[in-house]
Amino acid sequence: MARKIGSHSEITGPRVRQAALTLFARHGYAAVSMRQIAAEVGVQAGALYNYTADKQALLFDLMQTHMKDLLVALDACSDTGNALRRLETFSRFHIRYHLDRPDLVFIAYMELRNLSDENFAAVEALRGRYEARLRDILTQGIDERAFSVPDVKVASMAIIAMLTGITTWYREEGRLSRAEVEEIYWQMVRKAVSA
Repeated sequence: MARKIGSHSEITGPRVRQAALTLFARHGYAAVSMRQIAAEVGVQAGALYNYTADKQALLFDLMQTHMKDLLVALDACSDTGNALRRLETFSRFHIRYHLDRPDLVFIAYMELRNLSDENFAAVEALRGRYEARLRDILTQGIDERAFSVPDVKVASMAIIAMLTGITTWYREEGRLSRAEVEEIYWQMVRKAVSA
């Protein structure tokens, strides 16, 4: 079948990625077919292959793009002050960034198991770079005698897990504003590493 009238790669390509994101987050990667993605976009299933090699490529693109965008955004707001200030900046950044992207966060954590070995290694390397930034902050805090943590790697993973967990329960219409929740989380992180 010929390309749909009005279909353009700069429009349809992002729509394919958005449909995959929505469907993977709602139903899980394994339960979603290329036909479902095509139906969501409003194109024939065969037309999807003009925009992606296959479903695995779509999943990898979503995860890799999410991690690369996260690292760029972190670079743009990173702080060079003392460790406590850097940790606060990191914590608040993590919450703000992830609250705006709950579907991507869900996929980035829950669908890792569905990546091919090569794609998993690439995403894991990007995640490692992000986690290393927090480990660097915690190490600086220990050196400054501002933090006390028994194991930097474990502490960094615990902090990231706690901060990321907000995306599973926070609702805009809830009793606390984003700013209030962000402050509560920052105080918990600060206390968790206090010397």
